Amino acid sequence: METLIEQRKDTRTKLCWPVSIWLPEANRFFNGRSSNISKAGVFIRLPMTAPIRPGHVVEINFPRTEELAKEKGQFARIKSGKVVRVERKDILQDANIGVAIEFE
Repeated sequence: METLIEQRKDTRTKLCWPVSIWLPEANRFFNGRSSNISKAGVFIRLPMTAPIRPGHVVEINFPRTEELAKEKGQFARIKSGKVVRVERKDILQDANIGVAIEFE
């Protein structure tokens, strides 16, 4: 039996939103979806083929709706973060992995 200790400091909000991750080691983007987000980080689902590992520094592209893009002047919000956890053991039927990223 495994005991997990909650380490989150900030409240997470469920958010299922399309995202793309720039992974410099692979020199390409990977498309996925966010599962939840807080001011400190985000948990996303990526294709299991993404060669992402803890310690990788990535850029996360959160696309904006056209209305919000007009208001903010940009079509995306880009955040940098460090991968702190990759969950490959419980791969869902849709062949995704879970990735926890802490914002920098």
